[in-house]
Amino acid sequence: MTAELSPIDRAKYAAAVRAVEFVKDGMKVGLGTGSTAAWMVRRLGEMVRETGLDITGVATSERTAELARAQGIRVVPLDEAGWLDITIDGADEFDGELNLIKGGGGALLREKIVATASDRMVVIADAAKEVARLGAFPLPVEVIPFGWTATRTLIEELLGSLDVLGRTISLRMNGEAPFVTDQGNWILDLHLGRIGNARQTSLVLNQVPGVVENGLFIDVCDVVVIGRGDGRVEVRDINTGDVERARVEFAEAGNAFADLGD
Repeated sequence: MTAELSPIDRAKYAAAVRAVEFVKDGMKVGLGTGSTAAWMVRRLGEMVRETGLDITGVATSERTAELARAQGIRVVPLDEAGWLDITIDGADEFDGELNLIKGGGGALLREKIVATASDRMVVIADAAKEVARLGAFPLPVEVIPFGWTATRTLIEELLGSLDVLGRTISLRMNGEAPFVTDQGNWILDLHLGRIGNARQTSLVLNQVPGVVENGLFIDVCDVVVIGRGDGRVEVRDINTGDVERARVEFAEAGNAFADLGD
């Protein structure tokens, strides 16, 4: 029951409940990855089972696909779905222009492909994810394993010409071995502290040989749904400038989310 959840999980739940209101019958929906997106997937599953909501999902990771199918959501590859109506996903950071850092869960490549293949991207987040300037969260960069040390060296040299505070780079690990993405790549986490020009940083990083994609999502997000632990929700639309405020009632949550392990 939501009464037993931590304030941060209550905030994530509230954002997810509001965000799925954007989903309508017949839509093709991009399903994000991560703990916040997992609430959204379960909420959509509840709607599929209880109200007969008819949607087709495209997952941004194998673990999201597994969760969605377990919830009764039909999941197909992006190539089969074609263009999507909406993608709902979380973010590690977002700024006032709704630019994002994503990839903390290691699915940034698929997340960016799915989000940009959608008419609309809705980000769900707790209030702590909002920042004045991106960069406190380490910026993930997906690289091919071949020659990854050379790629890291090239990125280190590149960072010297960019408006960032830090230049430390670490290889993401999974125990004793490198973390491997669903596409078989590795991830370098860039500890930049502050990114002065996110657009420039994204463009130049993707020019480095060996870099597949980076976790800066610039001009991709259309709407952010910000949840708080007391049930308050704020919806900001970057295209219209509209801001909507509402409240989610936790008392009606039911048991569908009680076993969420993220």
